[in-house]
Amino acid sequence: MGNILILYDSATGNTARMATHVAEGAAAIPGHEVRLRSVDEATRVDVMWCDGLAVGTPTNLGLTSWKMKRFWDELSHDIWGQVDGKIACAFSSSGGWGGGAELACTATLIMLMNFGFLVFGVTDYVGKKFTLHYGAVTAREPRADEEIAACRRLGRRLAEWVAVFVDGRKELHPGPLRERG
Repeated sequence: MGNILILYDSATGNTARMATHVAEGAAAIPGHEVRLRSVDEATRVDVMWCDGLAVGTPTNLGLTSWKMKRFWDELSHDIWGQVDGKIACAFSSSGGWGGGAELACTATLIMLMNFGFLVFGVTDYVGKKFTLHYGAVTAREPRADEEIAACRRLGRRLAEWVAVFVDGRKELHPGPLRERG
């Protein structure tokens, strides 16, 4: 079945906590192997192994962290043209609300699209006025129920898309296709 990599950078531990919740969400769909790797320990082998990828970064001036950017810059020659069609999403923690976490998710998604990853957002609301269109975002550590639910929903949705598109398990489609049969 599908392989899912949760890849993250974390300067303060906040994005690492998000990554743990994203991994919990991915593990909620049976039949997948889920790996949790920091950008410091991840390798080309991890990226090539996965069918689905969630990339988490601290917000750095509204962008992807320098460590995460360096990881992809250094890996680009080794994987270019070999990851087309893998499924990916993003999550980010910032110092406060309005600190650019959605921008960091968007920057991360653009970076992944350059490699050929198929990226997605989530239209679901996990709480009152709390959604994750561009990815899961938090201000500092995920503490509120909605913040934890957003991380888990992102991981679950990644696992659902891997189940549908990689494993052919159409019954796990999270949207209108499921209702149409």
